[in-house]
Amino acid sequence: MKRIVISAALLSAFSVALAMDFKPPTAAERLKAIGSTQGLPETLRKALDPGGDFEPIPVPKPGDWLDVHRESGQSFDDFVKSKPNRPQKNRSKIYLQPLGEFPKGRIPLVQTLREYATAYFGMEVEILPSLALSDSAITTRINSFTGNRQLLTGDVLAILKNNLPADAFCVLAITMEDLYPDPSWNFVFGQASLRERAGVYSFARYDPAFYGQKRGKDYEKLLLRRSCKVLAHETAHMFGLKHCIYFRCVLNGSNHLKESDSRPLHLCPVCLRKLQYSIAGDPKRSKARSGTRFDVISRYVNLFHFCKKAGFDGDAQWVAKRLRWILGAEAAREVIGARK
Repeated sequence: MKRIVISAALLSAFSVALAMDFKPPTAAERLKAIGSTQGLPETLRKALDPGGDFEPIPVPKPGDWLDVHRESGQSFDDFVKSKPNRPQKNRSKIYLQPLGEFPKGRIPLVQTLREYATAYFGMEVEILPSLALSDSAITTRINSFTGNRQLLTGDVLAILKNNLPADAFCVLAITMEDLYPDPSWNFVFGQASLRERAGVYSFARYDPAFYGQKRGKDYEKLLLRRSCKVLAHETAHMFGLKHCIYFRCVLNGSNHLKESDSRPLHLCPVCLRKLQYSIAGDPKRSKARSGTRFDVISRYVNLFHFCKKAGFDGDAQWVAKRLRWILGAEAAREVIGARK
């Protein structure tokens, strides 16, 4: 099953006609989605307690993702029952696959995205040699609205699946080319498979210049933050995480750029627990994996320092606040300051 992010303004007519009348889950339903945390280590249990740091998902506005897409939600228990792909000892790396040209000065450095993915998922991340479009069998077309070339996502995913490195948990292609999933669709920001461990996303529409807008002085930071957000979103899908309907979360679906920009960088407690379970195993059982680098405190500390370095001041402040909730003010200062 594939999850696709599309633009509400350019949805096909039949999708626009589907008003789903989505009702946000209650506080009790959100806690139920997180699942029982009894028996978990104290630090993890505290990290999964929403406290006051996570905003409930709001009622969607006309044209928003949940206004036109039926989403039943995926609780933590649902996630475990789905038996999603999970990293294994011999299949434990995330690979980034640059696709096509990356004009200097127009996109975030791929190395910066590798650093972000390493902090976000607590796994080893490697960059594959760039794949030239002239050397690949990818269907292209010219978009009738923008006049720009687009790549068919299905062809990209087929190439990724056929060339998956032996030690890869998953591979994510990144490109400056615009994307489309089907001739009847106008475009997609990205697409990833929940089962086949392959995904692709485009930077193209995250650049203000794509819309004919003037780039502000901080456009590079804006582009990087948007790119980090979609990288986390699409990669999480490859761990089997579906769209989140419980809190404002990086896994919320989005139909348009404004909605995408409104999503936070962080995972909500429901989705954080899914990712922790996937990478580290079940801490309630003896079969929980040892030696994993996915520790919620280390993860937050690494993300704090990445956000500070990238100039994501609001995100860094949020992470610091979350650490204070989990550890207490003094201990939070110590773990943040301990990193050299």
